[in-house]
Amino acid sequence: MEEELKEVNIDVVEIQKILPHRFPFLLVDKIEKMNSTKAIGYKNVTINEWFFQGHFPNYPIMPGVLIIEGLAQCAGVLALKSMNYSSENPPLIFFATIENAKFKNPVLPGDKLIYEVEITKLTKNFGKFKGIARVGDKVCAEAEMMAAIKA
Repeated sequence: MEEELKEVNIDVVEIQKILPHRFPFLLVDKIEKMNSTKAIGYKNVTINEWFFQGHFPNYPIMPGVLIIEGLAQCAGVLALKSMNYSSENPPLIFFATIENAKFKNPVLPGDKLIYEVEITKLTKNFGKFKGIARVGDKVCAEAEMMAAIKA
């Protein structure tokens, strides 16, 4: 039987205690649901984002690599919470691989970008994850990611 996702309220202040990312590279605003292997979080995308200045100024779309980075950041929060690391001195998580990345729909200013991530394997030294990014019911991007964990 699959573990139920629970409502959580991991806001940006708590996320910054877990991840080292800061503006302009923190790409997760909140984690709303989580269990030991899955999490759902989001980023509110606004026209004020730094990347819209140069990424198609007349047709602003969020760069796909940043969508994948947001998925990875959400997965990092999930992994460290699942491993019960303290927010006092959490380990760093570094990309190791990105596989089977697909970009299906653009992410535009005003969109709420939903990240759904799942742990497929997790040890103290590395994690493997699947992620899907959506706006509403439209899949925008998906990927499989691996990360090295350095305590």
